[in-house]
Amino acid sequence: MRDARVRAVLRGSQPPLRRFWSSVAFGVLSAASAVALLAASAWLITRASEQPSLIYVSVAVVGVRAFALSRAVFRYLERLAGHDAAFHQLASIRAGMVAELVPLAPDGLGDTRRGDLLSTLADDVDELQNRSLRVIQPLVTAGIVAVLTVVGVTILLPAAGLILAVTLALAGIFGTIVNGSFSSKAERAIATLRAELNDRVLDLVSNLAVLTAFGALAGETRKAVDAGATLTRAIRSRASAAALTAGLVSVLAGGATIGAFLVGVPALDAHRIDAPALAVLALVPLAVFEVFGMLPLALGARRQVIASAERIARTVPATIPAAVPVDLPQPVDLPLPAALPSSAHDPVLVLDGVTARWPNVEQPVLRGVSLRLHRGERMVIEGPTGSGKTALAHVLTRFIDYEGSYRLAGVEARDLAQDDVRTVVGLCEQQPYLFDSDIRQNLLFARDTATDADLEAVLERVGLAEWLRDRGGLDARVGERGALVSGGQAQRIALARALLADVSVLIADEPTANVDLDVADRIVRDIVTAASQAGTAVILISHVAVAPDLVDVRLRMEEGRLRRTVADPVPDGTADSDVSPEGVPAR
Repeated sequence: MRDARVRAVLRGSQPPLRRFWSSVAFGVLSAASAVALLAASAWLITRASEQPSLIYVSVAVVGVRAFALSRAVFRYLERLAGHDAAFHQLASIRAGMVAELVPLAPDGLGDTRRGDLLSTLADDVDELQNRSLRVIQPLVTAGIVAVLTVVGVTILLPAAGLILAVTLALAGIFGTIVNGSFSSKAERAIATLRAELNDRVLDLVSNLAVLTAFGALAGETRKAVDAGATLTRAIRSRASAAALTAGLVSVLAGGATIGAFLVGVPALDAHRIDAPALAVLALVPLAVFEVFGMLPLALGARRQVIASAERIARTVPATIPAAVPVDLPQPVDLPLPAALPSSAHDPVLVLDGVTARWPNVEQPVLRGVSLRLHRGERMVIEGPTGSGKTALAHVLTRFIDYEGSYRLAGVEARDLAQDDVRTVVGLCEQQPYLFDSDIRQNLLFARDTATDADLEAVLERVGLAEWLRDRGGLDARVGERGALVSGGQAQRIALARALLADVSVLIADEPTANVDLDVADRIVRDIVTAASQAGTAVILISHVAVAPDLVDVRLRMEEGRLRRTVADPVPDGTADSDVSPEGVPAR
């Protein structure tokens, strides 16, 4: 399966033939012009030394000029056409990768590190362009020009053609062996080492304040420096192998020239060739070996491209993990949130015997969870860390799939488009992500039609009006991942974002996890108050107790099972039949 995925990635990196063939053609013409230039120059110089009439060498003079110009022109056109095709394909590959990663986020990405993902999206995808530019195109160009040159030399002198063919074959074989022996390990390691360096640097920059406070900055900096040094050694090893290969090719080129002399001089004495032809036989190998020397390097580049393709295959799986939800080809077209019941007696969402697992994990994290949530209801789910509270939030927002029944407006959630579900159910994460931009942009992606007045009003509802004025308004920046705001302010901005999206159910996952105890109660009260004013039902997820006056329903999660707290009354609008003997809403 992995090999098939790697082959699919490599096939996808190849530009369409209609875009790529022109660059190959220009490359062949450029290389052929280089060989013809040296051949024409050798013939012209030798023939001119015989002092013939100008008319006999005028064609060669024109040829030298034409080949010199065409070599540069065709080389420019080759680079232009080749990179145009590669960059078009590169844009398609990167866009396709992002499209494949979006359904996996956030839970389907597992423990993929940010630096590793960044390296894959940037460096490994960039490396794929070399399959056409540094592998296929040089191989085709070198092969065609070498064959044409051997044929041309054989026509002049068969023995010289044989020597040239043998030395070219030796250059290809031994150059590949030498290059592979000294650089294959480094070439395969470079992509991984580059990702490790990215990880180290990102961790260092992201946690700079914590590392400084605990005196661990020097140690982490040393790890980043060591990772950079290891990468540098691998790159140097690859460069050394390339230099060694180039030296070997140069030696064989010299051997081909000497061999041409050894068979050409007797042929000249026997009047089978003339002096200009001998010059051509002696100097042409130097030009063709310059072109053919790309072959071993192209095979080395191929190894590095394959290594990058393997990393891409690991990061972006061919199939979506079983626990990650996938939209149906034709999901139910339900006008949400308008289709939700307006009566407080009818539940907005219903879970019945829901079991769920994290992606790539066999053990269920939720076991037979059932609950009903009514419009405007305030519910708190308490429980120890790891009991399944966050997994429940991710089921409700369709980040992970489920077994059992989860209904919105009487329709099974898996039959709805995931985006439609998220127009009803919104999530404030435990660590809300803030983009390195201003406050305005961090709110607008929830509703891009909102005016500045709308943004200021929602910030006032979550208790950030005075803070907004002190910071200079909506243009104030929040920093990388919210570095310029406190944990409580980040939670309030995330709440404002959810309210701006006008969801019917708001899930606040551990909203007080990153704030002081004296601030925690105020944040919870602001969340409940702001949601109640908007008529939004609230699910508070917490591992600490929440004040009784803030909630209508109190549930407890333990080992993936949900139970109602015995002392908690049945909320208004919930019929007795909705509650099971264990206190959990009945199936």
